[in-house]
Amino acid sequence: MRRRPVVLVTGANGEMGHGLITQLAGTPEFDVLALDIKELDPGMAAQCAATIVGDILDQRLLERLVSEFEIHAIFHLAALLSTRAEFTPETAHEVNVTGTLNLLKLAVEQSRWHGQDVKFLFPSSIAIYGFPSLHAKNQAGRVTEAQHNNPTTMYGCNKLYCEHLGRYYAHHYRQLAVEVEKRGVDFRSIRFPGLLSAFTVPHGGTSDYGPEMVHHAAQGQPYACFVREDTRISFMAMPDAIAALLGLMRAPRAALTRDVYNIAAYNPSAGEFRDLVEKAFPGAEIDFVPDLRRQAIVDSWPIDIDDEAARRDWGFRPEYDLARTFDEYLVPNVRARYVTAG
Repeated sequence: MRRRPVVLVTGANGEMGHGLITQLAGTPEFDVLALDIKELDPGMAAQCAATIVGDILDQRLLERLVSEFEIHAIFHLAALLSTRAEFTPETAHEVNVTGTLNLLKLAVEQSRWHGQDVKFLFPSSIAIYGFPSLHAKNQAGRVTEAQHNNPTTMYGCNKLYCEHLGRYYAHHYRQLAVEVEKRGVDFRSIRFPGLLSAFTVPHGGTSDYGPEMVHHAAQGQPYACFVREDTRISFMAMPDAIAALLGLMRAPRAALTRDVYNIAAYNPSAGEFRDLVEKAFPGAEIDFVPDLRRQAIVDSWPIDIDDEAARRDWGFRPEYDLARTFDEYLVPNVRARYVTAG
């Protein structure tokens, strides 16, 4: 492999991974090294300098990365998500925490080898927030990064702890060592709201009720929404999420006042989602049949997010409002998916 700067993307097979790879492959300064537990499709693999099928818990694999590649940035997208994590919390901790720790150690080793800080981009989540009651949530208003950090899910606990791990590796790693050493990790994290994806079929994630409505309606199938009609949390279109990660990566370190940033775009209720779906797909059958346990998780997440720091420090601005998300992104692409499949 040529000794050019390389960006490592873990969890490369997800839609965010695909979007990042496409964007990064179009820049002259980076080659892309993609890592996933499943093989990338040929079209995506062709945009990468190298692809590896493997597990972030595999120490031998990570040792191979250290020895073979010069990694200057890591987008650590691999994770076990919220709903599945509740069924296998110990496995989730291994993947989400131990996997992240392994990659932070890899970043330190890479920095020692090539002498530059390794940028470590970490997608966190609104799941790190936790309100004790729906009343407290409704009274909170816009929530800042430092408020209500009391997650109720294993996924939220994992993400919050990994934010702290990132800060530790960036600012305090081996602080009592006899010889002060260069730490070498430039940790940058975004707490994403619920993400609306047009190209990934939702798989029962805790914030997937919006996309699930669209996919069911596009197939002419009825949908029983697992949250109440008045349920409200923050959301964002996937293209804006990808652009945000790239924007934070490119921001000068001196401009950043935080290691972890909130971002958000809009916060429709589940009923407002239903109205937009029915407008796009007349005759759609959508009922509300709340699952009390999943409802309790969503009720612990904020209604609205304060992302002033991201807008001030690195110019975050979402391009998609809710109407554009539906009209230009979600509905046309989901509809095309099932027309093609039919």
